[in-house]
Amino acid sequence: MMVITLPWLLLVSVSLAFCCLAAASLNAATMAVQELDLVMSLPGAPSCSSAFKQYSGYVTTDEHLGKALFYWFFEAADKPDEKPLVLWLNGGPGCSSVGFGQAQELGPFRVKKDVPELEFNQYAWNKAANLLFLDSPAGVGFSYTNTSFEQDPPGDNSTAHGSYTFLVKWFQRFPQHKMKEFYIAGESYAGHYIPQLANLIVEENKKTSEENYINFKGILIGNAYMDGDTDLQGIVDSAWHHAIISDTLYSTFLKSCNFSMEILSADCEAALVEFDSLYKLVDIYSLYTPYCDLGYPAFNASSSSAQTRRANGRSDFLKMTMGYDPCTQTYATEYLNREDVQRALHANTTGVPYPYALCRNSISSIWKDSDMTVVPIVKKLAQEGLRIWIFSGDTDARIPTTSTRYTLKKLGLSIKEDWAPWFSHKQVGGWTVVYDGLTFVTVRGAGHMVPSSQPKQALQLFKHFLAGKNLPSKPF
Repeated sequence: MMVITLPWLLLVSVSLAFCCLAAASLNAATMAVQELDLVMSLPGAPSCSSAFKQYSGYVTTDEHLGKALFYWFFEAADKPDEKPLVLWLNGGPGCSSVGFGQAQELGPFRVKKDVPELEFNQYAWNKAANLLFLDSPAGVGFSYTNTSFEQDPPGDNSTAHGSYTFLVKWFQRFPQHKMKEFYIAGESYAGHYIPQLANLIVEENKKTSEENYINFKGILIGNAYMDGDTDLQGIVDSAWHHAIISDTLYSTFLKSCNFSMEILSADCEAALVEFDSLYKLVDIYSLYTPYCDLGYPAFNASSSSAQTRRANGRSDFLKMTMGYDPCTQTYATEYLNREDVQRALHANTTGVPYPYALCRNSISSIWKDSDMTVVPIVKKLAQEGLRIWIFSGDTDARIPTTSTRYTLKKLGLSIKEDWAPWFSHKQVGGWTVVYDGLTFVTVRGAGHMVPSSQPKQALQLFKHFLAGKNLPSKPF
């Protein structure tokens, strides 16, 4: 029998009362502001799009620098008042959460393969939660800045603070969602974004006013870039195990590369160049899917796996996301560049002098502020008691399961439930291990963008994460 203490029960009652009061007492001014962001109709959307409300628009995060972040919000398909709120972030750095997360992965509407319009996603994550997609930092997707990147360069720290400012102001615009359980989810370089933003929320919650307090509960990150040396070591080891590189090249890596060093040897750099050329032949983000024979948008940087050098001299691969079906990148770009679509979404209201792009090289190429590792932050968040799940599509070669396992080992967490299969009905969905403070899940047959390649399993994983329940250990 569970015994609930009176203080906890009182806290729940107060929270529920506040939530109901907030929902019931929206004043006319707040309702009018929300109405301006309401998406009335969406070109090419199926008829079921009216089954739930959606809002999109801008939140100014820095008036002095002229920064505004673009969001697209979907209420849960059923009983939105009873569902949590989840912020989704794509990585890059420099890639659009609207163009990837919403249009190609877990959003209610996916771009069609045959024409640049939309189809309903039967495995959309707003079946389980209210979904908020954010293009961050300023300059990504539809988000914009009036200050040049040379004067105000993007980076990890400024991105975290910009996203936090967005959240505070967004909750002021939509106070009815303020007391909902709040989670952050995302993938790839969001392995930096999410822990850094989560840590900022935790610290600000300790000193902020009740008005700006965020009811933050946990994080969920897929194929997460979290640690520089384990990431690269895992990529190399995974490539050899998947028969992508030769024994000779692998031997060169083992002899010449110490990925924990900030500056790599000349022989190691040369090996990385040879390694990179092999991934011009196959999709590093989804090893067993073909390239798009239609080509890619000319201004879309996401098909590049070129190398860049950080300010500290460290060489690394660009952390660009790529789809399970790469052709959807072309369709998403075409759709989001349509004037009627932008009008419907209240997007590009300032008329920026460049087309919408899924990823922007001008951001990733000057990204200097990048932590070598976020492992200490993740460990701190686990100690704070947040719910933390990391998942990994096991056919991704860019941030492979191997890299993630190496990274998690650095945390030094004790194992509560050891490596075991989990099931999606009769089939093995992947494997999972429960650490003290963190759960790791692999998704069998999924690439870098798990909700694209294994949407059914991804939704199942998401629902279990929100419920705080282990995935099924037996067929059902």
